[in-house]
Amino acid sequence: MLDERGRRLWAAVEARSQGRGGIAAVVRATGVGESTVRRGLEELERRELLEPGRVRRAGAGQKPIRETNPAIENDLGRLLEDGTRGDPESPLRWTSKSAAKLAVGLVEFGHHVSEITVARMLKSMGFSLQANRKTREGSDHPDRDAQFSYINETAKTALAAGEPAISVDTKKRELVGDFKAVGRELAPKGKPVEVRTHDFKDKKLGHAIPYGIFDRAANEGWVNVGIDRDTSQFALASIRGWWEHLGRDRYPDAQTLMITADCGGSNSYRTKLWKVELHKLSDLLEIAITVCHFPPATSKWTGSSTGCSASSGPTGAASRSKATRSSST
Repeated sequence: MLDERGRRLWAAVEARSQGRGGIAAVVRATGVGESTVRRGLEELERRELLEPGRVRRAGAGQKPIRETNPAIENDLGRLLEDGTRGDPESPLRWTSKSAAKLAVGLVEFGHHVSEITVARMLKSMGFSLQANRKTREGSDHPDRDAQFSYINETAKTALAAGEPAISVDTKKRELVGDFKAVGRELAPKGKPVEVRTHDFKDKKLGHAIPYGIFDRAANEGWVNVGIDRDTSQFALASIRGWWEHLGRDRYPDAQTLMITADCGGSNSYRTKLWKVELHKLSDLLEIAITVCHFPPATSKWTGSSTGCSASSGPTGAASRSKATRSSST
């Protein structure tokens, strides 16, 4: 509870009260250095008083490194030039270099400094530890608006005609078993649900692959869970399952089916098996299927590449594609 001066004076008082050999007794009992106890005795003899709140005399203690070594701040700035992020005019900046690496760099410049001192200097200069953040968008493709206008109009036309329009996407695969999950749930105090310490795949239980289908008109979702791999056959089997369980009764007079999807994984526009399975499903359902793929880097809008293709029913194998490139919707 005492600061260094209070501890020093207390040790001196105890030593004085013990008489001869008091200093050695206090050193053995407390671990305080003998020189510290003697300095405390000298302060008691002089009856030296400090200003309230002060621990040391004015001017005592080590000088700030900026005063003893003015060049160190300029050299630190040189090391930060290629690692600094953010607006230099901002009151808060961050650097991609660690305090330890910066300390090594300053030592090479001839400054004897520790990483703790470097961290303290960075804080006083307005730097802080921060992670990077995905905020920059790439340049817009000139066909961006045309791409999404086409997809939007295609969906609006289908919905206005009472035809089904769905959005599909494979969700993140999950391990099956008693593994750690994000979030919290109510449980008796001190008795949390116990799970495994490591997320190693259970060979018996395996993993689950959710394939989601969202019905835009009904504003409802349907999920098919696989346990093997995310293939085009699995994707089309999921769409067929939605049709058999919900779509057929909901859209008994459907002549077309519109699908919006990204271009990664099982429903990629580059995958030939996806197109083959689409045509098989079109023949099976006896309706035309139109697929519109969103452009790259738009998975947060349920999509990610280009093109719009269609397969006819059993009367023919017509297909068409639009090769416009763009981004989100």
